[in-house]
Amino acid sequence: MPASVSPLPSPPSRAVTDAQPEETVSGPGHRLRLTLLMAGACLPILGAVLIAPVLPQMQDHFADVPGVDALVPMALTIPALSLALLAPFAGVLVDRLGRTRLLVVATVVYAILGTAPLWLDSLVAIVASRALVGVAEAAIMTCCTTLLGDYYSGRQRDRYLAMQTMCASISATAFFVLGGAAGSAGWRTPFWAYAVSLLLAPAMAAFLPRPRPDGLAGEPSPVREPVTQRSFPWRPLAGTCALTVLGAVLFYTVQVEMAFLLDDMGVSDSAVIGLAGAGSSAAIVIGAFVFTRAGRRAQDWLPIAFGLCTLGFAVIWLAPDPVVLTLGAVINCLGGGIMLPSLLTLAMSRLDYADRGRGTGLWTGSFFLGQFICPLVVLALASAVGTRADALGVLALAGAAATATLGLSARRRRTDTAPRPIRQTAA
Repeated sequence: MPASVSPLPSPPSRAVTDAQPEETVSGPGHRLRLTLLMAGACLPILGAVLIAPVLPQMQDHFADVPGVDALVPMALTIPALSLALLAPFAGVLVDRLGRTRLLVVATVVYAILGTAPLWLDSLVAIVASRALVGVAEAAIMTCCTTLLGDYYSGRQRDRYLAMQTMCASISATAFFVLGGAAGSAGWRTPFWAYAVSLLLAPAMAAFLPRPRPDGLAGEPSPVREPVTQRSFPWRPLAGTCALTVLGAVLFYTVQVEMAFLLDDMGVSDSAVIGLAGAGSSAAIVIGAFVFTRAGRRAQDWLPIAFGLCTLGFAVIWLAPDPVVLTLGAVINCLGGGIMLPSLLTLAMSRLDYADRGRGTGLWTGSFFLGQFICPLVVLALASAVGTRADALGVLALAGAAATATLGLSARRRRTDTAPRPIRQTAA
């Protein structure tokens, strides 16, 4: 009789070997620790949107300065460029100097540099101070994300990384409103908000414990076993970072170009434009919430996320009126809300404790690089094909290609990990 047949276990794959065990962290300090990390991760968002409403006032104040038309917008965007270029180096410092120490120092420096425009009278000096704010932001963002990876594991870590996206989206809306309200008292007034990080710094120093390599922060480490040396995962992380640059372009394009697209359709009422933007921001939060609640792995979410972004671009491209255009923006941002935590979770799954800071810095730099080049990409495409809407059509084609590639990759991965029957042999 033939011998009994049982399926062979599937060969170990990177996704399987990198899976983290489900270890739920709780306790009295857990919520405070999580709150501090979420607040810290929102600080770079504050720098990105807080002064946006007062840019026209700044331009009027420095109207006699040569190059004011370029320098004033740079005051808003240059921190993102600094963050993109320096986050990888911040990641190296995170691994060498320690997470919490660098985070506390960077948070204090952020307050000092962020409030510098309150007493600076030179527009060039203000732009320079904003570039240095981006340096502090690079350290803060990298430290906060790295600590989330240190303190938590498994599904809990995935949920909190998605929560980071949700908090950033909600805070962006709140900071924009705050900046507009504070700007009524003068263009310098919103810069006072940077001082809030002086309240966070001592709390971070007191309540963020030094993480342990085993991921159990604040608990005594057992006798440490010899750690096998492993090389940094350059190859898989490079692919994730390249995908992140594309994903950030697809994600930020609608947010950056929404007002211009509506204006091209004859919508000039700022209240209507703001309402459309609020709906898009809400879709990002919904997408991140869906990611936290559904039990899919990051690799399985990516084709869906890129597909939704692509569909949103296509709807905007073909939209006959502002209502349909806004619907396309909501679809795109829904995909973006799923995409960002998926990409970050995927990057984290490839990193061990020893190289988590460096890897997180590379991912953060890639994300903000995509944010910075987004308007440049749209401008170049619009000049080539004619209009902003047509430029989004080109991005829809790029997104469709990425979606197809990710879908084929996910299908191949499922095939490779499926159980394989062994060959039957006679008894």
